[in-house]
Amino acid sequence: MIPIRDTVSSKNYPVVNNLLIGINVFLYLAVLLTYGTELSRFDYIYGLVPARYSTPQIASYFSFGQQAFSLVSFMFLHGGFWHLLGNMWILYIFGDNVEDRLGHLRYLLFYLLCGIASGFTHLILNLHSNIPVIGASGAIAGIMGAYMLLHPYSKILTLIPIIFIPWFVEIPAVFFLGFWFLMQFLQATSVDSGATGIAWWAHVGGFLFGMLFLKVFLFFPDLPGGGTARNLHKNVNKITTRKKTHRLQVIRPVGFENDPTLYGTIIITPYEALSGGHKMVNISWGFHKKFFKVVIPSGIKDGGLLRLIGQGKRKADGDIGDLLLKVSIGLAQK
Repeated sequence: MIPIRDTVSSKNYPVVNNLLIGINVFLYLAVLLTYGTELSRFDYIYGLVPARYSTPQIASYFSFGQQAFSLVSFMFLHGGFWHLLGNMWILYIFGDNVEDRLGHLRYLLFYLLCGIASGFTHLILNLHSNIPVIGASGAIAGIMGAYMLLHPYSKILTLIPIIFIPWFVEIPAVFFLGFWFLMQFLQATSVDSGATGIAWWAHVGGFLFGMLFLKVFLFFPDLPGGGTARNLHKNVNKITTRKKTHRLQVIRPVGFENDPTLYGTIIITPYEALSGGHKMVNISWGFHKKFFKVVIPSGIKDGGLLRLIGQGKRKADGDIGDLLLKVSIGLAQK
């Protein structure tokens, strides 16, 4: 199963989330090009190595600053392209909604705290391991834990490839993320992380601490700095407000007996209603799933209709009805 996106609307562009993705990609390329064959040594210095904190003979080679810095730096390093891609894709899917709820600056703090907490979880449960741990997985697990609390009933658009046919299914977030957490916990309790090279307990700890930190952040909703900080937050939100819905939308039309016409809804923003645009829609009807390009004419009103000729139900005489898409003007989606 490959998650494509969630279906929760977000009001603002995820400035911090995109910045985190950019930093991770930049550092991966910079380290790869700069250190090349010495990557193992680099990872040992800037990755999280539990033995560096538990074994005095090893700890003596590192200063306090180096030890403290590794608790943060490890979450911005990755061991390979697929490791980086997988982490950044999950961060892209879930991070924007958590940032939308917490605000840009608090989201950055939340992300870092989740990463540090996941590192401590791995460190405590693998106290004498001399294998460096790198990657943003623990911090991202915290984002996933927070998302599950914020949007348990949202849907995760998931691609299930069946041979060469793309099959899109919307899975409730509570099941998708709950299943993911269960798999991490089972792996952590049954597999030696040193043997696999995967810090399963960091995933588990990040997820649980993400849920805990979210509760704490929501309990203290105000930013430090009083009115000045709140005004800054509002001004930033005005700049980062989304203008468009996602280009790909899944539409599940409904039909009525003896009526060959199918009916569905397509969501656009006020900006798109004025300027027009193009959408790729995945029409799901029974066992049939088709992709179509839909043109949104400029100046369309809320409740306006778009007709897809020949995409309805088949009549008794062999002719095919149409699909009517009702335009709903609402919040942007990522």
